[in-house]
Amino acid sequence: MSSYKTQSIRSVALVGHGAAGKTSLIEALLFQAEAIPSKGSVERGTTVCDFEALEKEAGHSLTSAIVNFGYENTHIHLIDTPGYPDFAGQAIAALAGVDTALVVVNAQTGIELMTERMMRYAAERKLCRMIVINKIDADNLDLPGLVADIRARFGKQCMLLDLPAHGAADVVEVLGRDAGDADFESVAAAHQALIDQIVEEDEDLLARYLEEGTDPSLADLHAPFEKALREGHLIPILFVSAKTGAGIKELLHVLAALAPNPLEGNLPPFYKGEPGDVTEPFQAEPDAEKHVLAHVFKVVADPYMGKIGVFRVHQGTLKKDMQLFVGDGKRPFKVGHLYQLQGKETVEVDALLPGDIGAIAKLEEIEFDCVLHDSHDEDHIHLLPLAFPQPMAGLAVETKKKGDEQRLFDILGKLAMEDPTFVVERHPSSNETVIRGLGEIHLKSKLEKMASQYKLEVDTKPPRVPYRETITGSAEGIHRHKKQSGGAGQFGEVHLRIEPKERGEGFEFVDAVKGGVIPGVFMAAVEKGVRQGLEGGVVAGYTVDDLKVTVFDGKTHAVDGKEVAFVTAGRKAVVEAIRAAKPIVLEPIVNIEIVLPEGAMGDLTGDLASRRGHITGTDGRGNGMAAISGEVPLAELNDYQSRLKSLTGGQGSYTIEFARYSAVPANVQQQLASKFQLHDEDE
Repeated sequence: MSSYKTQSIRSVALVGHGAAGKTSLIEALLFQAEAIPSKGSVERGTTVCDFEALEKEAGHSLTSAIVNFGYENTHIHLIDTPGYPDFAGQAIAALAGVDTALVVVNAQTGIELMTERMMRYAAERKLCRMIVINKIDADNLDLPGLVADIRARFGKQCMLLDLPAHGAADVVEVLGRDAGDADFESVAAAHQALIDQIVEEDEDLLARYLEEGTDPSLADLHAPFEKALREGHLIPILFVSAKTGAGIKELLHVLAALAPNPLEGNLPPFYKGEPGDVTEPFQAEPDAEKHVLAHVFKVVADPYMGKIGVFRVHQGTLKKDMQLFVGDGKRPFKVGHLYQLQGKETVEVDALLPGDIGAIAKLEEIEFDCVLHDSHDEDHIHLLPLAFPQPMAGLAVETKKKGDEQRLFDILGKLAMEDPTFVVERHPSSNETVIRGLGEIHLKSKLEKMASQYKLEVDTKPPRVPYRETITGSAEGIHRHKKQSGGAGQFGEVHLRIEPKERGEGFEFVDAVKGGVIPGVFMAAVEKGVRQGLEGGVVAGYTVDDLKVTVFDGKTHAVDGKEVAFVTAGRKAVVEAIRAAKPIVLEPIVNIEIVLPEGAMGDLTGDLASRRGHITGTDGRGNGMAAISGEVPLAELNDYQSRLKSLTGGQGSYTIEFARYSAVPANVQQQLASKFQLHDEDE
């Protein structure tokens, strides 16, 4: 059994923008805790967390990595996450495994894109949040200005828990101290503000504090401090330098003494039932004696150990050799080996407690976001899924060598299994296999992994834009399918009505037939035909979406009524109705953020305007750099990386995120429709 209890466990994800120093910070924490003999270096490729060859080559994290160690009678699990927006999926997924999000900010560059995004994601997940300002040893910093910016962006509840001192050579904590030297701000003022914020969480403590006029003890402050963290009323700010070690010991002490244990953090949002059906909240209790409940937040396809599922135990004690179920599976599996992770190393353990992060290998049934449990009482328990950005950047891929097609699909399946924001699509109409991710760098990393780890080379080209079609009016469609060719024939007649739904609401099928004019046994065939009609499109060959289809009448034949007849009748009836319902083509619109030299802003804004885009904001980033945010049709970005490189002298970069679908201009719809008609004629 473990030498520690659940109350001693801390689970923390380090999140934030790229180059904030998260990986180096973990090295400093491991070294300070004497978990490693010396600090590794990102530049030399010797860190515990960036262990993959591609990460060492890139000089930054591409995937999340887990370490754990003991400190001050606690057991601390840390998750290092990638900071660049293209790899946000790994960072977001890690939030499901922790009680605390440590948002790391680069003191030199301040609040950046992923800083804001991860603060938002962590808040939506109701995680306790702390902000760590790293690289305080750098020159020409404006730390008071950065603190002011943090409070302006994230609220006055962002309060100093320590301050840099002696020229950032060390830090001084302010919770238990009301005097001392600091490089800026008054220790006394910071202490007073922090105490005032904490005592407001406890009415009795507040009354005593106001009456006596003396600071409560640290023991009395612990419970209201945790409550303030849970409710988002307090977001502590800390200062460190992973390079010099300033503030590292103090940060470790904060994690051990003030970060919530599994009994103090907000309960994870489990529910019982199936998605789309009636569900009810389910409370997982961090009790070592109850049934086991664990959630898989990361899956790895390891060339030696096979499929590895990384999970957080939320309830019960997970032991080696016990029987577990995966999701709603009826057949249990035996836990042959149980691991904790230390970067690339797997350390075998006998048991894991509520709050622990562990791993199981060589289990094909395990999937991202699945729940592991030891009793059928928990068969229909799920964790509320995280909201991942929709992958919009795409490439069509095909193998360089004939005969490698099946290998391609197998490898892409493994890559998609590991990454919730990497999607593989197969488009039979265009015979394209399309990979989609969060950006060009994201897709490039997947291609590099295919080449280096799996030894598979592919050719790429821009994919078809994922247009959609929808309707703007209501209409009815009727089709009778009748076929007689000797013997039993085919007969089915379908009457249906279609009407538009709000953008993004999807497809709804309603059976409103009365009197059995279409037997219930054939209604599934009608729906199948309707779905086939929607998939083929009417205007330009793209899937029709955001509509309600109601089947209200029809006819059958006692002998010739056949499933195939109702499939055909359903398909042709819905196509007839769509043609009469003023169909239009929709295109994906993406939010774009471009980081570029300030001198290139004029050229970039003009270029975006020429691509039917518009600017929504600009922001200075310091050091001669700026950021432009805006919206632009995805169809206009096929060659954007090369164009951006040309306009910025290679210094520009961009990220995109799906915003919505919007109607294409009339001339674009005409062009798409004419190509579809030519395609139909060729057929």
